[in-house]
Amino acid sequence: MPDLKSIFAQIDSLEDEIVALERDLIQIPSVNTGSMPTGDETPVCEYISDWLAEDGISSEIIGRVPERGNIIARIEGSNPEARLMFMSHTDVVPVEDVAKWTYPPFSATIHDGRIYGRGASDCKALLTAQLMALRLLKRNGIRLKNSLILCSGADEEHGGRYGFGWLADNHPDKMAAPFAVNEGGGTPTDAAGALTYLLGVGEKGRLQVEFEVKGVSAHASVPWQGTNSLYRLSQLLQRIEAYEPERDTSTSLFSHLSTFAIEHKPSAENVDEIIEETESDNPRLASMLRALSRMTLTPTMIGGGIKSNSVPESIHLTCDVRTLPHQDDDYLRGELDGIIEGVPGVSYEIDYMAVPNSSEFETELAEHIKAATALALERDDIQWVPAISTGFTDSRFTRPLNIVTYGFSGSHPDDDPMLSRAHGTDESVGIKSLISGTKIMLALAVSLCGTE
Repeated sequence: MPDLKSIFAQIDSLEDEIVALERDLIQIPSVNTGSMPTGDETPVCEYISDWLAEDGISSEIIGRVPERGNIIARIEGSNPEARLMFMSHTDVVPVEDVAKWTYPPFSATIHDGRIYGRGASDCKALLTAQLMALRLLKRNGIRLKNSLILCSGADEEHGGRYGFGWLADNHPDKMAAPFAVNEGGGTPTDAAGALTYLLGVGEKGRLQVEFEVKGVSAHASVPWQGTNSLYRLSQLLQRIEAYEPERDTSTSLFSHLSTFAIEHKPSAENVDEIIEETESDNPRLASMLRALSRMTLTPTMIGGGIKSNSVPESIHLTCDVRTLPHQDDDYLRGELDGIIEGVPGVSYEIDYMAVPNSSEFETELAEHIKAATALALERDDIQWVPAISTGFTDSRFTRPLNIVTYGFSGSHPDDDPMLSRAHGTDESVGIKSLISGTKIMLALAVSLCGTE
């Protein structure tokens, strides 16, 4: 077993190198708008390939189209079969209003112990930590018993059709490992004064519902000769705003509320009261409990009309929907049918981006993550809680391949997760989290893959 404490000391001394890698990745603007041509993730992959080659680590870039590459690297063990896969993604969401950013979004500016930029936390910080772990394994001559895979995919931010979804359909052999670590968890949270990490064991489903609201066109000077679809849209929006989803406390987090000093046994009847009581002291936990105790239906985009002097005949409304693990297509259609009942001219279609998915909490991978984190942080007082992510990740493609996959980034306990602002203005990552994440990823690879 290598002397991990001495390697952790190396990681502390390599802070400038780790920061430089994160900044370089941010400064390659791999923006995914969701409409082709977009993403352009291949330049990020090419940078990573060259960076890995400096230490003799081979990699390959493969993709559905040339400009949207996925990079796969391996450190071979004496057993060629891999035991662990590091997962991440290289694409980032667009910047809505550059003027609102304190620093240019692709400048990777360092301020007050944080690196600011689009993709800083989602997901180039995890990628940085995993890449550094590979480099340090090679630099320290650590020979693994079982192989280690690093796979960073394109298109995570818009469904994975060019990334892990495409890889799962066309190259599952390149991802063959029993365990994987991805984004979607691993942030510390307040829990009755104790250090508690949320381990991302699963995620809600993510769908788009496309409503079509029909009326009858007419000249705007004689509007009574037509039927204005905007008025029907107004009725639909009022129904959506007033919608009260069914409350549900069956997801895993609700079995661990005592960890957060919440003594009430949660139920559909009292969960709103629990959330209200939690709000003032722990707003982040309250928000999570709200999201994980119901389906959400959120209007996000609208379009329609052809001219300012014409009564609009058709209006299109897009809604984001997040479902709980047991809420299937029939359940969703029943809820939607109830919402539109009595509103004339409304129809809808459902576009699935991600179905709900999860891995078991009590697994060998969980035990290794706990041990690696305790070792890296030099703490033996860490509590662990399984959590379902309110967003979706590429883990939904690996879990059906029988790969136990957890979301765990290894953020530092002193790093406020609310400052990461993933997808938001002034997205950033704490340098402390880059350091702790690197230590945890390296310790996990050593313990899970084993060493010669």
